[in-house]
Amino acid sequence: MPTKVEILQEYANCLKSPIYTIEKYLETFDKTQNKYVPFNLFVDQKKLVTNLDNANENICMKYRQAGVSTTTAAWSSTKLVFAPKESPEKILILANKLDTAVELATKIKNFLRQYPSWLGVGFDNQKNAARHYRLTNRSEVKAVATSTDALRGYTPTILIFDEAAYIEGGEELWAASMASISTGGKIILISTPNGFDSVYYPVFDQAERNMNNFVITKLVWYLDPRYSENLKWVKTSNIVHYFLNSDEYNINDEVVEADPEKFDALIKDGYKPCSPWLEGMAKKFKYDGRLLSQEIFCSFIGSGDNVISEEIVKKMEEEMVTFPIEKQVGGGLWVWKQPVVGNKYILGADISRGDSEDFTTFSIIDFDNREQVVEYMGKIPPDIAAEIIFKWATLYNAFVVVDITGGMGVATSRKLQELGYNNLYFDGIKGRDRLTFNPKNTDKIPGINFNNKRILIVQAFEEELRNSFVIRSQRIINELRTFVYINGRPDHMKGQHDDCIMAMAMCLYVARTSFASLERVDKQTKAMLDSWVNTSEQTNNNTNGGNNEKSNNYNYSDDSVEYNKSKVPQHIRDNMWLYGVKPRDNNG
Repeated sequence: MPTKVEILQEYANCLKSPIYTIEKYLETFDKTQNKYVPFNLFVDQKKLVTNLDNANENICMKYRQAGVSTTTAAWSSTKLVFAPKESPEKILILANKLDTAVELATKIKNFLRQYPSWLGVGFDNQKNAARHYRLTNRSEVKAVATSTDALRGYTPTILIFDEAAYIEGGEELWAASMASISTGGKIILISTPNGFDSVYYPVFDQAERNMNNFVITKLVWYLDPRYSENLKWVKTSNIVHYFLNSDEYNINDEVVEADPEKFDALIKDGYKPCSPWLEGMAKKFKYDGRLLSQEIFCSFIGSGDNVISEEIVKKMEEEMVTFPIEKQVGGGLWVWKQPVVGNKYILGADISRGDSEDFTTFSIIDFDNREQVVEYMGKIPPDIAAEIIFKWATLYNAFVVVDITGGMGVATSRKLQELGYNNLYFDGIKGRDRLTFNPKNTDKIPGINFNNKRILIVQAFEEELRNSFVIRSQRIINELRTFVYINGRPDHMKGQHDDCIMAMAMCLYVARTSFASLERVDKQTKAMLDSWVNTSEQTNNNTNGGNNEKSNNYNYSDDSVEYNKSKVPQHIRDNMWLYGVKPRDNNG
């Protein structure tokens, strides 16, 4: 038993440095040795402990098996056990699943059991459950699944979000969490990335841009001594490609470098870190790039179930997105190009009520040049939306398709008809009739039932983006980052939006199914007409002994293509004007 003086000295040392406390008194289970070993923190773990101790707002990005949860639990135990009775620590752990939160609470409890008895701190028998326990110095730990109710009646001094990128609840939960520590306390976000989620990603992104007070601790696998043995660097844009096609690389593509100070320069030069451990993990993940991005590479892009791949989103943002040449309608309408006479334009509109969380949006695309030229986003009622659409559709002479799912778009479509706009898409009408005004269609509701065609529309959208359709809007790029597959269905993450995406997707779907298909029909029909003319010419040449004089079977004029009527079916002859062909008989 140490003397009172020794205890006071040791107590002071522990208060001064949590790193000292952890390394001297705590043990952790080492799976590689299958036993408990002294908790010797490596460099990144020491950095994490220092940040947790010094900053009130912390966010940590980690790879799988980084030991961050264990390190955070160890640090938390030091705060609990050394807290004075007059000012106890109250730790609240939130996770997307209760089991996840309880697991972290259990790690903290196991560390608390390792402290020496001379500290005089034990567990309170009155409250000692796995989900909620108290110490004899009145410090507490509580584990809950995420919900706004979880913060009711409990004011934490330390709030820990475990696997924060997987937490549901969005902005409402985040606002409640920040309010709970507004009078003082610490907040800690720990996670591997999960695409562009609604909680973890925005905080991390803003912290990187110095827009909030969160301190970032980013742990990378190649600085972990457990996983960086035999580390080398490979010049490749895709490490999975290297693993699967290593025979395509030569010795000049590989560099052996173990000095951490040179790692950033290698990364900038296009090198990727590689080790036997990483290759083993890639095999376990079946060389799935998304899982590696999520679990190992600490990358937001490519880590979620995004509908549009990371390469496409990145390329569009870097090469296509530009500032609009002008903004109108209160800054909500962006214009990139003025209308070009003769070009074909399509306007897609996604209508909201005007007072809800969703926005009314529309996009105009140039079908001929395959690019976005106009976009609107705002909260307006359906009838006002119709008036704005009427103005811009008229300006661009655009073919208009409105989403009439849910009823909001019906009011807009009917208003457009009242205003006299006839260039409207009708569901259930095929071919050229869809693009031609027919008074008989006025009893139908113009528009498209989006939900009935959702998969097909999103599929057309994805394929067009993959084939370099030009997106100009940063708003669409932002929505793409939270546009994911949820239970196999393409949708936005909770608390996010996809209104601009939907408007653009309708444009591209109509471009593909109506405009492009009709262009193909036109070309095929004209080719068929040419074959009829050529066949007649050949017959005439043969009849005339091979001379090139024109036959009396058909005539030519300067302003039209003419044809041998006897070879053209009657139903085609009746509609030749659609293809720029002017019929004329021998007496014409």
